[in-house]
Amino acid sequence: MNTNSKNIKIAIVLVTSLFFLWGLSYGLIDVMNKNFQNHLHITQHESGFLQLVYFGAYFIIALPAGYIANKYSYKWGIIFGLALYAIGALLIIPATNLASFGFFLFAFFVLACGIGSLETSANPYMTKLGDEKNASFRINAAQSFNGLGQFLGPIIGGALFLSITKQGENASKEQIEAALAANMGNVQLVYVGIAVIVVLILIAFVLNKIPEGAAVSSDYDKKDDSKSIDVFKHRHFNLGLLAQFLYIANQVSAGAFFINYIVEHNEGLKDEQGAYYFSIALIAFMVGRIVSTPLMKKFKGESILGLYSFINVLLCIGLYFASGFLSIVLLIGVFFFMSISFPTIFAVATKNLPLNQIKLGGSLLVMSIVGGAIMPVIVGRINDSFGTGMGYLSLAPLFLYVSWYGFFGSKIKV
Repeated sequence: MNTNSKNIKIAIVLVTSLFFLWGLSYGLIDVMNKNFQNHLHITQHESGFLQLVYFGAYFIIALPAGYIANKYSYKWGIIFGLALYAIGALLIIPATNLASFGFFLFAFFVLACGIGSLETSANPYMTKLGDEKNASFRINAAQSFNGLGQFLGPIIGGALFLSITKQGENASKEQIEAALAANMGNVQLVYVGIAVIVVLILIAFVLNKIPEGAAVSSDYDKKDDSKSIDVFKHRHFNLGLLAQFLYIANQVSAGAFFINYIVEHNEGLKDEQGAYYFSIALIAFMVGRIVSTPLMKKFKGESILGLYSFINVLLCIGLYFASGFLSIVLLIGVFFFMSISFPTIFAVATKNLPLNQIKLGGSLLVMSIVGGAIMPVIVGRINDSFGTGMGYLSLAPLFLYVSWYGFFGSKIKV
C-alpha cells in the first residue's frame, strides 16, 4: 500500500466506530416501537411504520450512496452518511417537543438514510484497508462492535424509555402529561448525545488523512468488461436477492415485536424487563455468529444457512403455542439461528459473479433490506387482530424459503 501504516490504523479505528454507531441505532429502534405504543398511544400496526421508514430508507439511499462513494471516495461517502445521521438525530428534538409520531417517522427516515449510506461504504472499505488474506478478519472484527451496539441499545432504551410506566385509562391528565414529558425528555437526551458523537467522528474523518484510491485497491478494482445488468442472468443471485429480502423482513419483524410478544406471554413481566431480554437475544445473535463461523471450514455455509433457517421454522411454530419462560427461550433461539443469515446469503448470492456484476449485485443486496420496511407493518396488523403468537407464526413460511435457498436454490447452474 502506498500510504503509511499509521494512516491505515487510524482509518480502521474510525471505520470500526461506524459499525458500533449503526448497531446502537438498530438496538434502539426496536425499543422505540414499544415506547411509542406506550406514550404516543399507537397500535402495533402503526408502530410498524417506524420500521417501514427506517428500512425503506436503505432502499432509497443505497444507489445514491454507492454513486457518491464510487465517484468521489469512500471517505466522502462516509462523511455524507455521518452528516445525514447527525441531522436525523437532531430532528428528534422537534419530534420530542411536539410528541408527534409523524415527525418521529421523518427524523428516523433521515437518520436511516445516513446509516444506509454508511453501510454502503463502510463494508467494502473495511475489506480494502489491508491485505486481501486478512479482509475477512477485519470485517468480522468490525461486526463484533456492531453486535456490541445492538446489545447496548435495548439496555439504554429499557432504562431510560420503558422504565417510565405507561399510564392507564384511570390516570389523570396531569399524570399522563408528566409521564409523556419525562419520556420525551429522555428520548431527546439519548439522540442528542448520539448526534454529538456522530459529529465528532465526522470531524475526525474530515481532519484525518485516510487511505484513498490505489492505497485501498483490491481485486474488485481490476478491469472487467462484463455488463453489470447481466447479474440478473444468474439464477442463484436472483433467488438469493429474494432470500435476503425475506430474511431481513423476518429479522426486523422478530426484533420489532419481541417485547410485545414476551410481555403478552409472561404474566406480570414489565416492558423494561422485556427490553433486557431483548438484549440477551441480541447477545445470542452475536454468539451464534461467533460459534458458527468456524463450522464453515468443515461444512458449506449454504448448508448451515438451510439448517438454521429450518430450525427457525420450527421455533416460529413453537412460539404460537408456547407461553411462560419457554416462550422467551424459543424467541431468543430464533435470534441465535438467524445470526449467520445475512452475510451467508450475501456471500452465496454473489459467488462466481464477474467483478462488475458484483458491484451492482452488492448494491441490490443492500437495497433488499427494504424487506424490513414492509413485513413489520403486516405483522403488526396480524398482532393487533390475532395476537403476537400468530404474528411470529407468519414468519415461518419466509424462513422456509430461506432454508430451501440454502439447501437447493443457492446451487450454481452453469
